[in-house]
Amino acid sequence: MIIHMHARSVLPALLLPFAVLASIDSEDSAMTTPSRETIKLPSPERHDGSMSLEQALSRRRSVREFTRRALTDEQLSQLLWAAQGSTRRGESRTAPSAGALYPLEVYVALPEGLYHYDADRNRLARHAEGDLRPEIYRTSLEQEAILDAPAVFVVVAVFERTAAKYGPRAKRYVWMEAGHAGQNLLLQATALGLGGVPIGAFYDEKLQDALALPEDHRPLYVIPVGKPARP
Repeated sequence: MIIHMHARSVLPALLLPFAVLASIDSEDSAMTTPSRETIKLPSPERHDGSMSLEQALSRRRSVREFTRRALTDEQLSQLLWAAQGSTRRGESRTAPSAGALYPLEVYVALPEGLYHYDADRNRLARHAEGDLRPEIYRTSLEQEAILDAPAVFVVVAVFERTAAKYGPRAKRYVWMEAGHAGQNLLLQATALGLGGVPIGAFYDEKLQDALALPEDHRPLYVIPVGKPARP
């Protein structure tokens, strides 16, 4: 028996798999973006955020499960500015620093590469190609949030910058400053409808080697950030 079906009824069924694939591709497209040598970030919003500080403080939670949606350049710019951005070019940053010596540097691991944040020029410079999140995961006691997050921020310190003035007390000041920067980043993530979790459990030297960091760039903080998988 031959069954005749109207073309209009067959076409949607034939196209459905392609529509599903297109949907998947659109969600993951940023996950396979070719590596860019330099990412010129858009100017961060400095005055008119949609959430008050009090709301951000109240809503901040440690988030360990994320969707696969990549962060936009606008979101990256805002997060990096909150952590270590320049408020007056070359003179002041968003986090207080002992003696205004600014020993912190921020890297961010994206699917397409590891980037270093240039606060004065508000841009990301590629430090290494390829997805290094699995390396961060392996050197950080295999914490799943690192693999799930579309962006993993790594805060490192150059202790010598502060030690030149404050001697043995420098470590205390640098650790305090890292805390300021980490909280700024987490509150900014909350204000953007994102989430993150601060991670301090990792093998210092192994992480430094895995990211091919300069000898004096010592990792202090790993902070995965993304869109929370759960409301």
